[in-house]
Amino acid sequence: MYAVDFIFSKTGKMKFISHLDLMRLLTRALRRADIPVRISQGFNPHPKLSVSRAIKVGIESDHEEARICVRWPVEPREFSEKLNRALPEGIRIVDASLAKQ
Repeated sequence: MYAVDFIFSKTGKMKFISHLDLMRLLTRALRRADIPVRISQGFNPHPKLSVSRAIKVGIESDHEEARICVRWPVEPREFSEKLNRALPEGIRIVDASLAKQ
């Protein structure tokens, strides 16, 4: 299994987005960026995406950790560039690395 750990920031108007909306936003951005996301099995398949902790609404953050499982290895720099182009203003990928399995 391959995974990418990434750090993102949530600033500006995006500080008012809820955790569930943030998860939907990241899922849609991953699809638009054409990242080879691994999808869960079962009745309601969804991307294997996890954010380490939920950020309260109205709070800005420059260091939020997340992990996405991918179907094959993705170059971290390419991952960051493609995803940043698909994300709205206020959400930015700060750093990315291949996950230690």
